[in-house]
Amino acid sequence: MDPHLPISPPVERGPRGPDLPAYVSNGLIGLRVRENPLTAGMCIVSGFVGEHHEKRIEAAAAGPYPLGGDVAIDGLWASDQPQSVEPLDQAYDFATGELTTRLAVRIGERRVDLEIVTFASRSHPTVVCQQVTAEADGACDLMVRSRLDTNDLRGRMVERRLDTAGEPEPVCDGSILWESEGELARLGLAMSTAVAHEAERTQEPWDALGPLSTTYSQRTQKGRRLRFQTLTSLVPSVMHSQPHRHAVRMVAIADQLGFDELRRRNREAWRELWKGRIRLIGAEARWQAMADAAVFYLNSSVHHASPSSTSIYGLATWRDHHYYFGHVMWDVDAFAIPPLSFLQPGAATSMLEFRKRGLPAARDHARMLGRQGVQFPWEAGPSRGEEATPGGASAAAREDHINLHVARAFIHHADATGDERFLHEDAWPVLRGVADWLVDRVDRTRDGYTIREGGGPAERPETEDGDSLTLMMGRIVLQRTIEVAGRVGLPADPAWARVAEGLHLPIRDDGVIAQHIGYRKDEEKGATPSPLMGFFPCWAEVDEETMRRTLTFYLGLWKDYVGSPMLPALYGTWAAWAGDRALSLKLLEEGYGRYQYGRFQQTLEYRLDKVSEPVASGPFFANMGGFITGLLFGLPGLKVSWAPPETWAQRPVILPEGWEAIECDRLWVHGRPCRLVARQGAERAELIPA
Repeated sequence: MDPHLPISPPVERGPRGPDLPAYVSNGLIGLRVRENPLTAGMCIVSGFVGEHHEKRIEAAAAGPYPLGGDVAIDGLWASDQPQSVEPLDQAYDFATGELTTRLAVRIGERRVDLEIVTFASRSHPTVVCQQVTAEADGACDLMVRSRLDTNDLRGRMVERRLDTAGEPEPVCDGSILWESEGELARLGLAMSTAVAHEAERTQEPWDALGPLSTTYSQRTQKGRRLRFQTLTSLVPSVMHSQPHRHAVRMVAIADQLGFDELRRRNREAWRELWKGRIRLIGAEARWQAMADAAVFYLNSSVHHASPSSTSIYGLATWRDHHYYFGHVMWDVDAFAIPPLSFLQPGAATSMLEFRKRGLPAARDHARMLGRQGVQFPWEAGPSRGEEATPGGASAAAREDHINLHVARAFIHHADATGDERFLHEDAWPVLRGVADWLVDRVDRTRDGYTIREGGGPAERPETEDGDSLTLMMGRIVLQRTIEVAGRVGLPADPAWARVAEGLHLPIRDDGVIAQHIGYRKDEEKGATPSPLMGFFPCWAEVDEETMRRTLTFYLGLWKDYVGSPMLPALYGTWAAWAGDRALSLKLLEEGYGRYQYGRFQQTLEYRLDKVSEPVASGPFFANMGGFITGLLFGLPGLKVSWAPPETWAQRPVILPEGWEAIECDRLWVHGRPCRLVARQGAERAELIPA
């Protein structure tokens, strides 16, 4: 068996009920595809934003659905008789990123079976592709329609045309220019359709404000298979000033290649990505399936072509949840970028470039708060990286640790890639700005420095003093910034070293690192294991006895914390670091496994059995990224640094009970492919040039 072939999720049959629709993405475009893919789902494009109808903030905006359609039998449309459509099954092939749906349409005495293949192209990232294969059980007049669907959308049609400006013949079926609510952005779409058989082709030239569609009509016979192909390009205005014109160019290029060639190239792109498959030797098959699903959704939601990083749900949204408005938050920097530096470094670079482009906004944000340096926003709007948190944003004012997660992501990526140009041009300006901010942000104490009136991952409504994770990360960032200053040949501010040396952690009487000054374990969210995040994935330098006591203390509180998002995915690693393999496996199940729900192994933000008003919202990247981070770095004990990669393995390998090894045949390290082997009981994991 091919070791790089992932386990795809089970085939889903019939209507989805309360489950989330399938999520199909290439990192620039994200689609929610219903069990009837011809009925419009939802479409999110990186960088396309609008004013949220309730909160009145910048938010990711749904665009026209690019792969809508309809089917008619003997002149009667299925959309007019929705009961005529029976979802048979839907299969998601994680190896290729293709979603295949089978439907039966029954109208009158005729039945038409449809097979619909949907994917988002990785080789041509502005393009999404769909092929409909239709077969009737008897002679009938069959019509199949492809449509750019604008129904139920907020925004307005700026332009819709079937011709190509300035050309005697159109190069595609047509284009539209859509403007979001609040006029914050525009989105250009262009569609091209094709059939491989004789058919009458019609369009509606008079409908200047309606959806753009193309209809093919033909007489068919029993058993004849007919194929209809649709390619749609979507270009946001953040990437081009005339996005509709450029969408025409992009779809014309795709059309010259054709559906089959785009499909072949997309499969080849996924074949390359799956060379980085993480294999869990000895683990139950369900754990391998969960690892494959996490790697698939993370990789599918990022691309080096993305202008606006990705949100903590990737490019997914649905109607019954806010999905944090598509904002870029600290979870992405902390949990998604580090593994991507190994798995898809070009995408990680693009995500960090979004943060660098947001430096002017971060500097202005710091100024408006009366601070030096830069302060990255709690919820960054996708267009310019400005603060976009709803309402009064009390959390945004106190959760200072966001800055340190952004800085650490730059450090980690520079270490993982060994890219000196990235270090000089991208990482250094961010690190210097965050270091200057931190020196200005700290408060003097009798014996050093702390941070008062801040907050940590527990996200309580009140402020707290001396959040331990913020202090641990602050010391790391200052020390590494001093190191980077030497590497880029610039002087380090003496205050950086002085503050780094003076940051002292709050320690309880029992030798445990407290969440914050005055911490009590019975306080609201007192079980939050944020000090353990300082140990991993941040690798704060703490003496062995303090680490042992702190691990034991917070691991003992796990029952009061699992069900929350983000940190529970790391419990398995922390338990392994404490030497308890059985607890490691148990907490992987409690802190990650039980977050999966519904169709196609989507990992949710919250465990539905742990919240009073459950809403299934996913795929949630803080949880998946935390799980992958544990598999690649935590359990193997890899501390990524500027030191030679062969020295990164820092700890004996202790894996969850029953697991024999973690292996990955292709991780990108310093621009070269490397193989990771972490065997249970080994003194150190191996990171070997491939």
